[in-house]
Amino acid sequence: MRLDKYLKVSRIIKRRTVANEACDAGRVLVNGKPARASYDVKIGDELEIQLGSRAIRAKVLTVAETVRKEAASDMYQILE
Repeated sequence: MRLDKYLKVSRIIKRRTVANEACDAGRVLVNGKPARASYDVKIGDELEIQLGSRAIRAKVLTVAETVRKEAASDMYQILE
C-alpha cells in the first residue's frame, strides 16, 4: 500500500492530499529516511511524521485497504 494511502486509512493524517503534501515536503521519514508518497509500506516499518509542532513515531503493525474507524489505531503502535 502507498504511504500516503496508509496514513489516511490508519487515520494518522485525515486526508490523503495532506499526507501526500507532507511526504513531498520531507516531513515523513520511513526507517529514518525521507520517503515519497509512493513508498510501499510494509509491516515492521517505523514512521516518523512531523506535523507542525507535534512529531509522531509509529511502527506499522498491519496493512489493510479498508478499516473501520474504531480499528484504525490497531494498524500501528506509537513509539516513544
